Amino acid sequence: MLEDAVTTARLILRMPTQADSQEVFDLYADRRVWESDPVSRHRTIDQTERMIENWRSAWHRDGLGMWIARSHQGVFVGIGGCFVRYGVAWNVGFRLEPRWWGAGYAQEISAAARGAAQRLRPELPLTAYVLDGNEQSRRAVERLGLAFAWRGPDAGNPDLSAVRLLYSDRPLSQDVLRALTER
Repeated sequence: MLEDAVTTARLILRMPTQADSQEVFDLYADRRVWESDPVSRHRTIDQTERMIENWRSAWHRDGLGMWIARSHQGVFVGIGGCFVRYGVAWNVGFRLEPRWWGAGYAQEISAAARGAAQRLRPELPLTAYVLDGNEQSRRAVERLGLAFAWRGPDAGNPDLSAVRLLYSDRPLSQDVLRALTER
């Protein structure tokens, strides 16, 4: 497992704990944050606490997971990192407090996650899911060097018209593509 905390130019990234529940809940309950992805909306703190436990399980399973991102002054910026998805690829993701959108923090978190994932399991591709129409996230993953790999229905989304885009740092085999898109 990697160290619990990573320091970047502007951020301290560390494994989440239940003490982070309220700030993470507030992030996931903020309409501006979940509006482009309503499935991710949190309505109860219990939902957030379960998600944090899942993130911690990923840390123990994969040696890496989602981080809590704070400025060097301790201000909560958001969450981000990556975990092994379905055993076939790293999946990078991030969610930021709206006041930090456009400041390059998603890129900073994602670059740290990419480096950590490559040190742990370089044989796995690095991927990212983006909902079609979420231009900020699409641009962030493209700046990370990920290229468009697939477009199709957003499995599990109650909005049957929702379209998911998959990005990857390398070409994906049909088996990997199927594992990442058919659930």
